[in-house]
Amino acid sequence: MVLKNKTILITAAGQGIGAASARACAAAGAQVIATDLDAGLLAALGDEPNIQTRVLDVTDQGAIDALAADLPDLDGLFNCAGVVHHGTVLELTDADWNFALDLNVTSMVRMCRAFVPGLLRRAKSEGSAAILNMSSMASSEKGFINRTAYGATKAAVIGLTKAIAADFVARNLRCNALCPGTVDTPSLRGRIASAPDPVQAEKDFIARQPMGRLATVDDLTPTVVHLLSDGSRFVTGQAVLVDGGVTI
Repeated sequence: MVLKNKTILITAAGQGIGAASARACAAAGAQVIATDLDAGLLAALGDEPNIQTRVLDVTDQGAIDALAADLPDLDGLFNCAGVVHHGTVLELTDADWNFALDLNVTSMVRMCRAFVPGLLRRAKSEGSAAILNMSSMASSEKGFINRTAYGATKAAVIGLTKAIAADFVARNLRCNALCPGTVDTPSLRGRIASAPDPVQAEKDFIARQPMGRLATVDDLTPTVVHLLSDGSRFVTGQAVLVDGGVTI
């Protein structure tokens, strides 16, 4: 029970990596606050032990501040919310760019502004607290075609992570970034289904993974739990790749 007596908040916890992480953290002993914009998606988590659900729009600073005021201090925060924009810079409108930047990066700034004071209090009293930010192998780690906005914003997440880690390293608040490979999630399935040739699209996603398969959410959750636990108390400012060998 490596997360026993810890309170962990996870954004975008209604499905995919966020939902799997909520379940894994709860199974590891944490009290999990699973948030998502979609109350319907959260319903599947509502009756599970050690998980409470809250509707949250991470683009709304007022809603974030209200939630922070209503919750106990956190031991861990997993900023999981994000969006994948498809296209080169030539297809990237200002509206697309602004939305990707707002959801993929600025939402993390908002969440940290609201919850870092409480995390610091827990770090002082318990000796450790942690932030985990969702980045990607498509970032400063590697470029991919048709991922201009996604790659740029996920690279910014790594820079944000390192800056937060540097600011609070002496106060026992750690901050790391998770950089997954291609994960079989509802989001990915939606992108595959919307492709002109979905069968070929799935083959293409699999082909870029040297292990010859897509990652499952369960390939990622052990690392999520570890980076939110005291087992990683000497790890901070890192972009942790769980990519099945893509960036070898």
